[in-house]
Amino acid sequence: MNTVKAFAKFLDQPRLVGNFSRTLPPLLALSAGAMVIQDTFNTPKEERKKVFIRNGLTMFGAVASSIYAPKITAGIFRTAPEVVKPDKLNKYNSKLVNDFLAKNKVNSKTEKLLHKTKTKILNVREVKHLSENLHTSDGRALFNNLIPEPENISSKEIFSEIGRLSVFGLIPVLGGITGGILGDRFTDSNYRKKIPDKIKEGAYQYLANIFLCNIGAGAALCILEKLNIKSKAARALGMVSGIVLTGVIGGSAIANFIGKKVINKCFKDSDTKERKPEVLDICLHSDDIATVAVMSGLRWIEPALPALYSISGYRAGTGYCGKKKNALDNNLNSNKSGFVMQKYTEKKPEA
Repeated sequence: MNTVKAFAKFLDQPRLVGNFSRTLPPLLALSAGAMVIQDTFNTPKEERKKVFIRNGLTMFGAVASSIYAPKITAGIFRTAPEVVKPDKLNKYNSKLVNDFLAKNKVNSKTEKLLHKTKTKILNVREVKHLSENLHTSDGRALFNNLIPEPENISSKEIFSEIGRLSVFGLIPVLGGITGGILGDRFTDSNYRKKIPDKIKEGAYQYLANIFLCNIGAGAALCILEKLNIKSKAARALGMVSGIVLTGVIGGSAIANFIGKKVINKCFKDSDTKERKPEVLDICLHSDDIATVAVMSGLRWIEPALPALYSISGYRAGTGYCGKKKNALDNNLNSNKSGFVMQKYTEKKPEA
């Protein structure tokens, strides 16, 4: 096993995935809170209270819905939780290792590492050592039970997975819009005028950055399945191509068409300006790479989806729509970190 494969196997450890899943929500919440506070203090003093309330509620709606999206989606699709509790994993791994060692002999280092798998995470070198030393049929079976191999999704499962991931991505967008409307409701008497922008930006984020990308990846995967192509590299490349065609290229046009023909007609005096893709929108397609990984059977990436989708949710809640906002319309803007707030500037008094 080369270093790259050993690293991929290292990431697939159920204990590591579980720790990541439990750690991400509080980290995401703390990071979001810090950004709201930082942005509030970058605002003129007379506007800080309004900015804190509005941005805080918008961020809360996007982040809270992102964190709970996995549980909501699991309930809708009646799927079992992916993360195994540590105590159950300890018992499961202990039984596997003890049963194996009772019937098989291995060198002292391999035995020590097998005992370590009962309660701890292996590093990349240790994973590689086990892979190279558990070469018997029983050994390979043990190794793949301790760290399961990623499974290619079958053609019967593709559309169910597309549906699950699409609902997963929709929840943060709806949460961000809800939080944004509430934030405006408490800080702006004309909050109703901002609702169309939030819905249009939400439609853009969902269609261009989430749903249509999932459709493209799923369609490509379905074609590869029909052609009986099992190579994970080929399947991943095919799904990325599908994402580029349907999401990156076609998603923006479709989202703008719906905004113009449907959303604008539902609201009077709604701006008809088209939303053009920006640098941060392209960066947001990193969640599509995560989608490719999930559809390829690499479940270790799924815990990161709430953090990625929360960005789309927040932009929807601000009603960004590609417009520059004034001191009370604070939004995400792209920079080296890819996820920061625009700083407000006070207007100088006219001479």
